[in-house]
Parts: sequence; C-alpha cells; structure tokens
Amino acid sequence: MQALATAVLPVFLLILLGYVIRRRGWLPAGFWEPAERLTYLFLLPALLATTLARADFSALPAAAMAGAVVLAIAAMSALLVAFQLVTRKNGPAVTAVLQTSIRPNTYIGLSIPFALYGEPGLAIAALIVAVVVPTVNVVCIAALLRFGDRAAGASGSGPGLVQAMMKNPLILACLLGLALNFSGLGLPPVAGETLTILARAALPLALLAVGAGLDFGAARTSGGWVVSAVALKLAGLPLLTAGFCLLLGVHGLPLTVAVIFNALPAATSSYILARQMGGAPGLVANILTVQTLVAAVTLPLLVLFIV
Repeated sequence: MQALATAVLPVFLLILLGYVIRRRGWLPAGFWEPAERLTYLFLLPALLATTLARADFSALPAAAMAGAVVLAIAAMSALLVAFQLVTRKNGPAVTAVLQTSIRPNTYIGLSIPFALYGEPGLAIAALIVAVVVPTVNVVCIAALLRFGDRAAGASGSGPGLVQAMMKNPLILACLLGLALNFSGLGLPPVAGETLTILARAALPLALLAVGAGLDFGAARTSGGWVVSAVALKLAGLPLLTAGFCLLLGVHGLPLTVAVIFNALPAATSSYILARQMGGAPGLVANILTVQTLVAAVTLPLLVLFIV
C-alpha cells in the first residue's frame, strides 16, 4: 500500500496537474506542443540512452522478457486483424482499436517502474521500450496501410516505413544506450553528464503534457469501440504478457515490470499516426482519454496486487 501511495498515485497527480494547468490557462496554449516535442526529441531520448548505457543486464533474462512482451503484442494484433478480416467491419475504426490496444504511453511506463523500483525498474522498462517501440510502429503502420481510409490520410510504403523507424529518436536513443553498454565504453564524462541532466526533466514534463492532452468532452461520445479498446489494453494485453512471461520462464521483477508496461494506457502518438494515415483520429482521441482515466484506477489496483 505504501508503494502504491508513493509511486503510482503521484504519476497520475502530475497528469491531473497538467490537465488543470491547461484547462485554467495558467500557461499559454502554445506552450504544450513545443514542450511535448522537446520531450520527444531530446529529454526522453536522453533518459533512455543514459539508463540503458548504465544498466546491468548480466542477471536479467533480457531475451525471454523481450520475447514475452513482443509475443503478447503480436497475439493481440493477430486477434484484431483476424476480427477485421472475418467481419469486414469499419477498417479505420479497427485500426484505432488496434493502435490503442498495443501502443504504450512510454512516459507513464518509465515513471511507474522508476518510482516503484528505482534504477533497476527503470533499466528493465527502458529495455522494454527498445523492443516495443519498433514493434508497435511496424504493426500499426502496416495495419493502417491495409485497413485505413486512404482518402483521409497519406499512403505509405515499405522504404518510407524503414526511414521513419531509423529517424525515430526513441529507437536511436535505445540503440545508442545499448551500444555504449555492450561495448563497455559507458557514458563519456562530459556528454554523459549533460545527458543525465537532460534526463531529469523528461518524466515530469512528459506527464504534465499527457494531462494537458486529455479531452473529457470528446470522451463523452464514447461507444462500443472505446469499451473494447479499454478492455483489451488495460486487461487483455497484461494478461497475455503475464502468460507469455510464465511460459518463457520470466519471473520476479522482470515479469512485474513487463506486465505493468503492457497495462498502460495508449500513447498520444496513436492520434498523430491516425490523423496522417486515415485511422479514425476522433475515435483514437476518445479512446486515449477514457483509457487514461480508467488506468488511474486499474494501474494502482494492478500494482497493489503484484507488488
């Protein structure tokens, strides 16, 4: 209970503060988009690179844990794609549910393990980010190309996807951190300290930006698609993750962090991608808000159960 009060609840209080700040107009409306861009391009990559560069993976079942997380995402994706192929439902709506059923909110996903378990929890979460970010991008973009509304969004191609992946700052930061770790070089003295200072600002600003992006008005138009996405992301995916972890022999802290990570609400990048590729952005916005609200209840209960 103490871990719940001191780790999980402050994360959602920061999200709530971000919502209040934007709602009250205490900061200019134009502040939030540059702040989120700053976090995405510089602060969060600094946090991932420094964490992975310093982490001790020697006693961590990295391959099995990464495999369990990816298999859970693959199983959920296959389920939704099969549903669409069999029922021929609204393609863009199905892509909205798919995106918001597998994309994690990385900001929350790094905050909670760090608050609960310190550097070891953060290192495991960062390693999961290194695996999940490219996986979900490939799956979501492929689904949008197949089922999205081509008239409403831009079409893409294989080479474009590869280029986008290689320009993703989170992927590049993970590759840099892992390269510094496994090469034995570690963080260079001056650059490493600079990145460490940048990293300290990542999570507070990111969580405030998550709250600022909530739209309770849009959430009132929710329907069956939203209920499905909430249930699949906050209950179905963590259950699949736990099952694959146990199947592959992952236990203890790695299992706990993996389950927490796949029990997160979806990332706001789902909305951006849906808007660009004809994937029902209005529905995605509704799902994101409702998932974040519901996760404020389900995540503390999950932590209370497994801690």
